[in-house]
Amino acid sequence: MSEAPLEELISEKNFAAVLETQAEMFLCLANTLLAKNDAWARGHFFQIIKESDSVEALLDDHGARYNRTYSFLREIVASLRSFALAGFSLTHLERRIGGYPTVLSTAEFDSAHKSIEASRTYVQGVARKLMEAARDEALARGVKIKRESFPDSQYAPAAQRRALPRNMGQEDLDDDEQMVAEVASKFVQAATMFQEIGVKRIVNEAEREAFLQRCCSEEQARVYEATVHNLQSAYDTWVRNTTIESTDPRLPKLRGHASAALHLLEAVTHLTHFVERHESQSRDEKLVRRLGAIVNRSEARAVTLNHLLFQASVFLKRGRSLAEEILPSVTNVQVLEVELRDDLVLHARPAALIVGIVNRFGTPVELEVAGKTCNAASILDMMVTVGSHPDVRKYIFRGDENPLRDIELLFEAGLGEEGIDTLPIQLAYLRPDR
Repeated sequence: MSEAPLEELISEKNFAAVLETQAEMFLCLANTLLAKNDAWARGHFFQIIKESDSVEALLDDHGARYNRTYSFLREIVASLRSFALAGFSLTHLERRIGGYPTVLSTAEFDSAHKSIEASRTYVQGVARKLMEAARDEALARGVKIKRESFPDSQYAPAAQRRALPRNMGQEDLDDDEQMVAEVASKFVQAATMFQEIGVKRIVNEAEREAFLQRCCSEEQARVYEATVHNLQSAYDTWVRNTTIESTDPRLPKLRGHASAALHLLEAVTHLTHFVERHESQSRDEKLVRRLGAIVNRSEARAVTLNHLLFQASVFLKRGRSLAEEILPSVTNVQVLEVELRDDLVLHARPAALIVGIVNRFGTPVELEVAGKTCNAASILDMMVTVGSHPDVRKYIFRGDENPLRDIELLFEAGLGEEGIDTLPIQLAYLRPDR
């Protein structure tokens, strides 16, 4: 019995007929939105995402990436999806920003609102150009385009996304104050990350590009977004709609800063993805040039840094002071002095156990060695600081009493050098099987 081949060629002419049928809603949506002169709503961007994703999948299923006739249409549709994703985040933020409680001054809020509006306007303008280009390219490939508008009944509701808590690697927390301390500490860590990046507005194109190449690759952008996403998820898991939130007006403001930063960073990721996707070494140079005639790369980079990334850093910087104000009210900061036994050395393995203790409680702990301080949640920081003073035997820890209590137990137990199983039961969470 003969079997049908796994793959069968379809002529470019016949594929035009397939595209005409299956991309009908996408092209009708283009008719509607290209005739719309005012701002697109969040639901419009959501529908673009849905329809462009469907068309991109159709093109990919038929190998359009490797076909001279349809490869450019595929690049246009994929680019459109990236800008629609950015637009979806920005229209949501633009609509909600006035309701987010924050500690921004009036001038800071006005600046942020203008940046968000300018970014959304830019993204919509590019999406419009890409839709026009997609429609023109489809016509050039023999696709007949109907004049009908997109039917209102076909709009998918831009419903709130629902997701499980982002809690991999997190421990259960015992009380409300510990939960708040964890969230405030995460906020400080996120703000510190952006402070170390040194985000600033850069007008000069060459300098701006050098900064983005160094500090905002797509991989780095996804780390920034995930860091703030994890922060917001921690807040919503442990703090939102709790009694402690209702009695402390600072907490909703902290979330407002995190939420605004998150939506801005979502847009950063999508625009960075667009740039890197279409400039990868595997891309056809002709396609890159044709796409460059539609989307001005320099403008995309300017919006990415000078509006989106910059304003995200502002929200985190201003929220940091709030987080640092909250931390002392939910932690009992103490000082712990410990001295190494003569037969012990604070090398990487015991340092990792200290990091495990600090991360379990989630509140900041500082280690001081010979007058120099470091973050006890970072094994690298500790190793550099301790390694710079190899003869020092006395260490000073500062932080909440809970992690300090367990750090003291660890030192009393010989830093686990006689085996993790010999640690006291209170430190059982440090065992690898836990």
